[in-house]
Amino acid sequence: MSVTHESVESQAATAQELLDDYKAGDFFLATKRRTLLGAGKAAEFTDIDAVRLSEHTAAALADSPAGLAAGALPFDTTATAGAPGRIVLPERVRIAGPAHPGVAGLPRRTVGIPIGSRSVPEPARHVEAVSRAITMLRHRKLRKVVLARALDVEFADPVDPATILHNLVLDNANGYTYAAGLPGGRDLVGATPELLISRTGRSVLAHPHAGSAPRSDDPATDAANADALLASAKDHTEHAVLVEAVVQTLGPFCRNLHVPAEPSLVATPTVWHLGTTISGELIDPDVTALRLAAALHPTPAICGTPTEFARELVGKLEPFQRGYYAGTVGWVDAKGDGEWAVAIRCAEVAGHGLRMYAGGGIVADSEPHAELAETSAKFQTLLRAMGLELDF
Repeated sequence: MSVTHESVESQAATAQELLDDYKAGDFFLATKRRTLLGAGKAAEFTDIDAVRLSEHTAAALADSPAGLAAGALPFDTTATAGAPGRIVLPERVRIAGPAHPGVAGLPRRTVGIPIGSRSVPEPARHVEAVSRAITMLRHRKLRKVVLARALDVEFADPVDPATILHNLVLDNANGYTYAAGLPGGRDLVGATPELLISRTGRSVLAHPHAGSAPRSDDPATDAANADALLASAKDHTEHAVLVEAVVQTLGPFCRNLHVPAEPSLVATPTVWHLGTTISGELIDPDVTALRLAAALHPTPAICGTPTEFARELVGKLEPFQRGYYAGTVGWVDAKGDGEWAVAIRCAEVAGHGLRMYAGGGIVADSEPHAELAETSAKFQTLLRAMGLELDF
């Protein structure tokens, strides 16, 4: 089964029904084009090597009744002791049209009562880490590094990822709202604006994001923030580094790459971004969407550049393991078509707790306190979905 526009239209289920039927451990992805639910587990593959995992998945799909595989890759696909990529062949795949406006009028659900929270690292420590990164950028051959912090929240009762997913779908009409089961019975839930890669036949599309500014409830302030982002030399430099890397990676796989000269504004409910839509034609039709995702990941948007040195610096300056945060989440079918989004604005959910993540791109002229504020703005995607206001 190839997940095409025609097959979406042929499905009887609605996006609301798929959202209501989602259960912890399932795969769910809502985009502007479609809503997809993969339930059950006919087979599961894990591997730290993303390219090898893509090849194994392509071979397994040839004999899969559902004709589709879905899952997540971690941030670090090189560390043998790290989290492995996890791909599942669901027992059942259901597809419907886009979630909006069909679910727009649904009531919000209550996540639960928080009984404790902490920022990792503490805000002052994150500012220190950014300052150290800026010093290293100025004295080494690094152009950019992305530093994140985590926010741990504990609840009185077990956290249901379906509740968070439900509210995220209501809040995010655009972009990619997702849930994916992880090893150990955990779930990754989030709403990202950024498409890593999609493949439909030989058509390839990427939409990298870098450079951001907070949204505001005041229209004048909101417009001023957007104008300031468009005028920001720092954010344009950060964005150019990302686009350059994506184009270089896609070059061997594609011909007729189209790259706009300037980025465009992308709006989410909580953050403005700079985004560039890159399109091209696949040279080899046997290269799957997951294989392309494995080649692109991690981009400078969530790691930095050069990749090896930036990833090493992330490991030194962040006091936690990213796991599947800043990885990629998506699906691929038996024809090789699929779509993979960058796993940001997300939380890993397990038992009574969850860990949220938010990061920002650091370049030589970054300002540490502004970078702290950027992570705070990005946390709002998840906090809003849970109806929480926390001091972090």
